[in-house]
Amino acid sequence: MSEAKGGFVGKSMLRREDQRLLTGRGEYVADLKLPGMLHAAFVRSQVAHARIRSVDLSRARTAPGVVYAIAGPDLMELLPPVPDTQLALPRKWTTRVQHTFLNPQQSLLAFDKVRHVGEAIAIVVAETRYQAEDAAELVEVDLEPLPVVVDPEAGLGEGAAVLHEQYGTNLIGDFAVEKGDTEAALAAAPHRLKRRFYHHRYAAIPMECRGVVGSYDARTDSVNIWSSCQVVHWLRREASTVLNMPEARIRCVALDVGGGFGVKGHVYPEDLLIPFVAREIGRPVKWIEDRHEHFVSACHSRDQIHDVEVGFGDDGRLLAFRDSFYVDCGAWNPIGSGIAYNTAVHLPGPYKFDNFSVRSRIVVTNKVPNAPYRGAGRPEASFAMERAMDLIAAELKLEPAEVRRCNLIPASEMPYHLGIPYRDGESIVYDSGDYPESLRLALEAIGGVEPFREQQRAARAGGRYLGLGLGCYVEGTGVGPFESATVRIDPTGKLYVAGGACPQGQGMETIFAQIVADEWKVEPKDVVIALADTSAISIGFGTIASRSTVTLSGAIHRASEPLREKVFAIAANMLECSAGDLELRSGGVGILGVPGNEVSLAKIAKAARPGWDHGRPDGMPAGLEETAYFEPQTVTWAYATHAAILEVDPQIGRIDIKKYVIVHDCGTVVNPMLVDGQIHGGAIQGLGGAMLEELTYDSDGQLLVGSFMDYLVPGASDAPHLDLIHMHSPSPLNPLGVKGVGEGSAIAPPVVIANAVADALSHLKVEFNATPIKPEQIVRAVLNGPSQP
Repeated sequence: MSEAKGGFVGKSMLRREDQRLLTGRGEYVADLKLPGMLHAAFVRSQVAHARIRSVDLSRARTAPGVVYAIAGPDLMELLPPVPDTQLALPRKWTTRVQHTFLNPQQSLLAFDKVRHVGEAIAIVVAETRYQAEDAAELVEVDLEPLPVVVDPEAGLGEGAAVLHEQYGTNLIGDFAVEKGDTEAALAAAPHRLKRRFYHHRYAAIPMECRGVVGSYDARTDSVNIWSSCQVVHWLRREASTVLNMPEARIRCVALDVGGGFGVKGHVYPEDLLIPFVAREIGRPVKWIEDRHEHFVSACHSRDQIHDVEVGFGDDGRLLAFRDSFYVDCGAWNPIGSGIAYNTAVHLPGPYKFDNFSVRSRIVVTNKVPNAPYRGAGRPEASFAMERAMDLIAAELKLEPAEVRRCNLIPASEMPYHLGIPYRDGESIVYDSGDYPESLRLALEAIGGVEPFREQQRAARAGGRYLGLGLGCYVEGTGVGPFESATVRIDPTGKLYVAGGACPQGQGMETIFAQIVADEWKVEPKDVVIALADTSAISIGFGTIASRSTVTLSGAIHRASEPLREKVFAIAANMLECSAGDLELRSGGVGILGVPGNEVSLAKIAKAARPGWDHGRPDGMPAGLEETAYFEPQTVTWAYATHAAILEVDPQIGRIDIKKYVIVHDCGTVVNPMLVDGQIHGGAIQGLGGAMLEELTYDSDGQLLVGSFMDYLVPGASDAPHLDLIHMHSPSPLNPLGVKGVGEGSAIAPPVVIANAVADALSHLKVEFNATPIKPEQIVRAVLNGPSQP
């Protein structure tokens, strides 16, 4: 892709983080060693649903090395349940959307019932991890088994076991959104079709599992928490409630984090229990999740059932779209309506139609809780809409590309008002872009539709099955409510920037140094970036939802504006000129049109200090530091088209991806190399979800995955070559014109593969309306003919 000629934004710069990470000098939470540190192990339920009769810790407490042990019933007398961890619903949203939400509050340890395999019942702390795990094996838990719910529809049926008895139902969320008159439009449509789509359960699976270290300082009555998380300020806020301590006495830090992808984007019970235990004991305590523990206790994602009905014209134009879908949220619902509402409002995609209706029901089951994973509800929406597009094409014997082309919103109608509210309560407006051009470029990059059809026909005559799959989507990015930044000019002239974002491998230290360097006309090496530390900035939000580049860059810009005015005022005082005659250049401030007549930022910073002989104008307060908050009114809208050509082996069901093209628009690109990396990584994760990764349960609620022996993630040999094409439609909603990029490319691959496989076998009139696309499904389709696998 082309890169900017001037400045640092737009240049592919090597990640400054890699110097330490690639040479083994990174520090993850598992690397942290503190004097006198103890190690924790959890006793977790081995059944999916049961009442806790008793927990006997006596043998564990006398085991070698054990310092402390406590179970849920005893802990409940000391600590309240986890605070409300759901993202707040703005009043603008609650007044516009018909909804009912219940919010069961999870305790830090199960005390009355266990509701999924892997739920923590007790904690044991010992001198070593081995001793803690050995002692945990000695804990005796008496459980009274209860009926199990593993299917959300069955969980709503009469006589189903209820997980949270206080509500008398397993339906904990229900909302509806509509525009136009969907019922009338469906009745009047020349053509209608109905289908059920299923997007299966899988998970983020970061390289680094979760981990927490807590320590307590009795002298200052303060707590330090190190967590492998994406939201340190959120964690501090909840720790303040649980520990009954002022936030000012709690410091939360995320060290180097080995991937998050959303699974670390909220606060877990372990994040709060470990510092509590450290304070109780008076010694640091570490807990590091192992991979098996991760599968049964870290949140899963996806797992939605969609019943879709569409009405359309003879030309394939969409007239009405109705969807009723279920979200299997597992035993708890850590972030409330976020995923489900993301799905609902992303269903329309990049298409123009007037009648839309969606209802979502969030149902608890005896599974690991469900929370965001890269895409967070959008892959499920894309799967429903993009399969519908291909089914319309098949019904009318039209090209899927042509059906999409006649429905795409034209560039001339941007900004486009969709007519439904986003989850921030604001009406959705697609702010910029050219969706038809994105499709055109993708088709051009695969060699064109007609040449492919000729190739497909020739291959089919020879017994080979080639297929073309498409997937178009839009993505709301940069959501609020806010992000914070402090910008300070150090006495050395370096720029110090602290923000509320929390990196997990994205390269934030690099891209924000590029942004600050352009903002202040300095070199990126002269910018110090401090993130993921509540002691660096008092208020912050965190890194979720493809938001950090949008929101933190906005906060940096907001903080820099008043600071620049102050810098110019001091420089004008020193240079004896007007501030209006000055410009930033070469790490300092100089007089416009007078090369060599400047003063460095270091000298200006020294002049700004308090005390005798300062260089500030009369009445100007001392110091060069500003803190600002960027509060976006609403989201920016990224978008993309994915196209794939693949070959299906009918004998063994193997899928061979021949070509995969991504046309992506994330507005202004700060670092092209890192953006390409984000898109590559997300696409491979999406392909893994489409064909390999799956979390399945048996009828007793037992997870049938225990390790990577049972759960396939894509390896290098599974990754096809990806052709990337970038479009650039800067967003008018933030100073840099950026849009989020972190999640987008994971959205389309599942439906692209489903569409391509169905296209390869279109002569057999088979459909692939559920993920993952398994070899046995393909073989069965070839053997049995027309069906909906």
